[in-house]
Amino acid sequence: MGLAMTADLRTKLGHVELPNPVLTASGCAGAGRELATFFDVAKIGAVVTKSVMQAPRAGRPTPRMSETASGMLNSIGLQGPGIDAFLQRDLPWLLSRGARAIVSIAGGTVEEFAELAGRLSDAAGVTAVEVNISCPNVEDRGQVFACDPGASAAVVSAVRARLRYDLPVVAKLSPDVTDIVAIARSCVAAGADGLSMINTLLGMAIDLTTMRPVLAGTTGGLSGPAIRPVAVRCVWQVHEALPEVPIIGMGGVMTGRDALELILAGASMVAVGTAIFNDPSACVRIVRELDEELASRGIERLMDVVGLAHEPHPALGRRLSGSGL
Repeated sequence: MGLAMTADLRTKLGHVELPNPVLTASGCAGAGRELATFFDVAKIGAVVTKSVMQAPRAGRPTPRMSETASGMLNSIGLQGPGIDAFLQRDLPWLLSRGARAIVSIAGGTVEEFAELAGRLSDAAGVTAVEVNISCPNVEDRGQVFACDPGASAAVVSAVRARLRYDLPVVAKLSPDVTDIVAIARSCVAAGADGLSMINTLLGMAIDLTTMRPVLAGTTGGLSGPAIRPVAVRCVWQVHEALPEVPIIGMGGVMTGRDALELILAGASMVAVGTAIFNDPSACVRIVRELDEELASRGIERLMDVVGLAHEPHPALGRRLSGSGL
């Protein structure tokens, strides 16, 4: 499937240029293989893999997912085959399809993150590493790294130290904190080249028939359109504080309009997650819709509107002079 663009959708993550800003969100498409039936995975900005851990992991008992009025709850528990299987099977497949691979990693200790980074540093074809310090489905909820600036920095620093200098490190932030800017600052100071935000919000549902929690794990991560306003707020706050840091914005991106809203708030890339469950080709559709949204406003370059909502209104005319607005 080809994509005929009218706007320049190129964007950058550190020194790495991506052809467009639309990525898969970690955990929503495995390592991309399931989506290849529906579109050419090389046509989107990058495939962000499901978080990889050191050892194979079965995850939580079922039921693991529950629909909500405008999204879903999940309590998967980081199920996966482990780093060895990923390097032997999934990464070579992504490279064979010409896809850019942003590999998400997760661990229970700083050393686990560091060891995973070391394995990926030696692997050919990795575009960037996303450090999942904020998944709310790990066993010890009281010890989520992303809820503490010091713990977040320790993980990012350890990963950065074990990776090749040319591999960007992206820290994935949780919205379940009092001050997300403080966490963002600590991650960037520790060596993060970019930030992913937001991860799911911790939520819960109760079955009125059984009068018990719907999810076997009791609580789960809330995603989908319900959390998009929270994502826009978080991206806005962090871009305001750290305007030079690339942000992958995510949280309820269902259309090109949703993507543009996060970009205006300060994201230079967007990740699509929950939408994929209903529409497996959502990523390429959103690329096309975003292109149409920009073209309809006379905007020729995506990078011209990253964070544009932060500027006072008079600047709009100056910045987009000659754009037809």
